[in-house]
Amino acid sequence: MNIDNLMNDLEKKHPGEAEYLQAVREVMESIEDVITDNPQFNAAGIIERLIEPDRVLIFKIPWVGDDGEVNVNLGFRVQFNNAIGPYKGGLRFHPSVNLSILKFLGFEQIFKNALTTLPMGGAKGGSDFDPKGKSDAEIMRFCQGFMLELWKLIGPETDVPAGDIGVGGKEIGYLYGMYKKLAREHTGVLTGKGINWGGSLIRPEATGFGAVYFAQEMLATKGENFQGKRVCLSGFGNVAWGAARKIQELGGKVLTLSGPDGYIYDPEGVSGEKIEYMLELRASNQDIVQPYAEEFPGAKFHAGKHPWEVPCDVAIPCATQNELNEEDAGNLVSNGCFCVAEGANMPSTPEAIEVFLENKVLFGPGKAVNAGGVATSGLEMSQNAMKLNWPEEEVDTRLHQIMKNIHEACVKHGTEAGGFVNYVKGANIAGFLKVANVMLDQGVL
Repeated sequence: MNIDNLMNDLEKKHPGEAEYLQAVREVMESIEDVITDNPQFNAAGIIERLIEPDRVLIFKIPWVGDDGEVNVNLGFRVQFNNAIGPYKGGLRFHPSVNLSILKFLGFEQIFKNALTTLPMGGAKGGSDFDPKGKSDAEIMRFCQGFMLELWKLIGPETDVPAGDIGVGGKEIGYLYGMYKKLAREHTGVLTGKGINWGGSLIRPEATGFGAVYFAQEMLATKGENFQGKRVCLSGFGNVAWGAARKIQELGGKVLTLSGPDGYIYDPEGVSGEKIEYMLELRASNQDIVQPYAEEFPGAKFHAGKHPWEVPCDVAIPCATQNELNEEDAGNLVSNGCFCVAEGANMPSTPEAIEVFLENKVLFGPGKAVNAGGVATSGLEMSQNAMKLNWPEEEVDTRLHQIMKNIHEACVKHGTEAGGFVNYVKGANIAGFLKVANVMLDQGVL
């Protein structure tokens, strides 16, 4: 397999889709030796079939604002691969949403879902609709319009969307209500549902919990744990909130949070009521983190900057793609950070990852580290299928074990000569082999 030729051909077909092309290249570079050693994958065209989505739906959503004005947004659903189970992946409502970002996320989702070992394929969807500043009535009308187009393509054994950025419990409720009306049935077609109508306990915090569980396993390879560790987080949404809760529980100190406006540094640590204040920040509809420093005077706000200049032991980026660049990575390394776990999807640029790997930093890629969210969504699907709800302890125990298993798979396939674990390589190879072998079994489809 010639990666450059493959990528050149892909770019000709999909020009300008930078995030998607970046995600494909990262995986291809990791699995090059696996492809060479397994000619059956080339013979069956596995790579060519894997890097293109099964189908892409693009549609318009007209909706009427409270002021009576008609608005039009674009909606998307990228169904990438369903070799091992129904398509599974979140819906993102944010102005930055475009086809490239959703294809990158859907492609990543294939391997992330495969790593959980649960029967879920890869997909992603969303819209450039911005729920910030919208009334509940406007969000409801938009969600109903979105589902009016999507409902025919999804189902509990076909495609099971979930939440993502801009899509929380409220939006999932409106989407599910419209689906139920159109399909005339109650099914587990969406995850992230309310706990009183089919949702799973700890789903909102699951991605953050899972990221910390994975980082805990990484630290253990060096005989370390979170006790007394200084941790930098980015973001202040569900992922950062869940991570902060679990880090505090394990004895670590969270020093930073961030938003589009900048970051806050709290030398006393984000703990107790400060963690709960993150929920208020998110509910304020402002999408800024500065009020934290006003609420807690011991914290300092740094406008327009990322938190990666703050000295720490562990960094967990939880915001968005490509938020941590080469310079940021250099700052983290020079300031003593020895473990980076990606709580978000592809938050580190390729140049940043190179810095981490060159300096033998423990680096966990998003498709492994943040798989806890979709893993718990998969557990929600199981509960829905059995028409029951597991207690919080059981869900958390299952999540913890899934994250330990993912870490073991990464170590198995990513350990290099000398003992260093390349988690990027390990995660990509483990996820790829799971999907590729199933595709071989099922024939050319």
